[in-house]
Amino acid sequence: GTPMRADAIFRIASMSKPITIKAVRVDGPLQLTLDWSTAETLRLDFAGLVKPPFDALKDPAFFAQVALEPWGGHGLDWPHGLSMDADRLYELCREQAGLLTPHAFNDWMQRNGLSLQTAADSLGMTRRMIAHYRTGSRAIPRVVGLACKGWEAERRLQA
Repeated sequence: GTPMRADAIFRIASMSKPITIKAVRVDGPLQLTLDWSTAETLRLDFAGLVKPPFDALKDPAFFAQVALEPWGGHGLDWPHGLSMDADRLYELCREQAGLLTPHAFNDWMQRNGLSLQTAADSLGMTRRMIAHYRTGSRAIPRVVGLACKGWEAERRLQA
């Protein structure tokens, strides 16, 4: 086959780059603020997430011992091996903020039988941005989430 050009390899690698946590701050009992590689700063309330094994987080002193996992912000760690990965934390942060998550965006595409190109055409965007939104390598703006809902509502009315 034809070898891939270096710029094509870079594009593929950058589109699949995982979301990472750049910084974490404890705002109070069960409350964190997370700075993300997507340039977003989002709050996370753990109140509904403290079922075993995460019930240990109810202790404010234990909760305050949160740290970035040491290999590049791919999650959060607490003592005794308790951890949560960045992908799940990002989804929770965006859900709590009322924003579309990469998982929900991908579900929207699948539910409506959309390829990267047809999703791009439907939303008036580039295939590249759609790929970023699907993988989470770029934050999904609120307006895009609203456009997805509106697009689906319009299709239902036409049906």
